[in-house]
Amino acid sequence: MRAAGEVDATAGMDAAAAAAWLRGFAAEVAARRDELTELDAAIGDADHGINMDRGMQAVVNKLATAEAGGGAGGEVPADGASSGGSGSEDSAGEAAEAPLGPLFKTVGMTLVSTVGGAAGPLYGTFFLEFGKAAGDTASLSADGWAAAFSAAVAGVQARGKAEAGDKTMVDALLPARDALVAAAGAGASLGEALQVAAAAAADGMRATTPLVARKGRASYLGERSAGHQDPGATSSWLLLETAAAAVRGAAAGEADPA
Repeated sequence: MRAAGEVDATAGMDAAAAAAWLRGFAAEVAARRDELTELDAAIGDADHGINMDRGMQAVVNKLATAEAGGGAGGEVPADGASSGGSGSEDSAGEAAEAPLGPLFKTVGMTLVSTVGGAAGPLYGTFFLEFGKAAGDTASLSADGWAAAFSAAVAGVQARGKAEAGDKTMVDALLPARDALVAAAGAGASLGEALQVAAAAAADGMRATTPLVARKGRASYLGERSAGHQDPGATSSWLLLETAAAAVRGAAAGEADPA
């Protein structure tokens, strides 16, 4: 058992940490809903914050339903416990062994069905592909997370037909992927790798400001799209920031507060 304040540097992402990530992302999207919407108002439909908040609240509700034992259609309890769990050692063992793939696939399907605009299909595809890559594994190491994230980013690119420099969420995701893969390959822990990836996503997000959009509704504005930070890149940065925070919390032994 770790001493108080001691961090487990080898911690990966299991179902409990995944749930903490999703709840953390939902909370950040809710807190920044107006900011995301204002960014989108400058170059899009002025609904990115509204749509993402609606979708992530639906995800949080799915997690709560699954934890209460009301999940169906392959949904996995957010804390990995069985629907009839009682906090016993058996339930703890089941939580540790819960596969991550079905959880992330459920998140993807929820976002596709509840988020309007381009964000629904793109973020839905992200989590669907992340879930496919995660499969039946119960915990993702840095290498496993890098592989799943790479598959998710490839799915987003295939769906949106976007490349680096198009002024989209891909401008945050691609540098995050590269940083994550490099850090994992160098032997970093998942927490360390995600911190590096989040920093790269932040740089990519900020770099969208001077770009002229080549994809999406913002591309209709031509040169007028320059000077505005892309909202999708901003929410993608939040995705990495909250993943890093969730893994730090799991490594430190912090419970998911939700």
